[in-house]
Amino acid sequence: MSEPQSPETDAIDAQTEQEFLEVTETQVEVLSARIAELEAQLKDNQLRAQAEIRNIQSRAEREVSNAHKYGVEKFANSLLEVVDNLERAIVAATKDEANQNLLEGLQLTLKVFLESLKKFGVEAVDPIGQAFSAEFHQAVATQPASETTPANTVVTVFQKGYTLSGRLMRPAMVVVAQ
Repeated sequence: MSEPQSPETDAIDAQTEQEFLEVTETQVEVLSARIAELEAQLKDNQLRAQAEIRNIQSRAEREVSNAHKYGVEKFANSLLEVVDNLERAIVAATKDEANQNLLEGLQLTLKVFLESLKKFGVEAVDPIGQAFSAEFHQAVATQPASETTPANTVVTVFQKGYTLSGRLMRPAMVVVAQ
């Protein structure tokens, strides 16, 4: 059996209980603040992780797209030598009656070859009469400007340049008026 408590003991117990409740409320407030802080950190980390995933996905898509666009670059570069040789053969062919059929055959072959390259995004850079651009042209010589050709203009093309889907494969080798 429990003994009846005195009014003094009841007052001490009530005071201890009140102090305990105050301490507990303070701890609850501190813990609640800590929980809110951790939830904010978690949300921030989650947003950062989602942003990183989106960045990785877009980078992967861009790399796949570039692989599709520029995957034929090495192959196309090797074919440019064939185009150059066909163009040289056409220039070197004499214009007499005996070689006429050969010349026409070379011209048709070159035309079909260039059309095939164009289907895969390879386009010629033939800048005669255009302003010199270091991005697409390589100046191999200069000549004085005249009344018909202003300064910094491409006068002659030694070798055509080529781009693949807008990206330079080979600069055009040119003579520039100065």
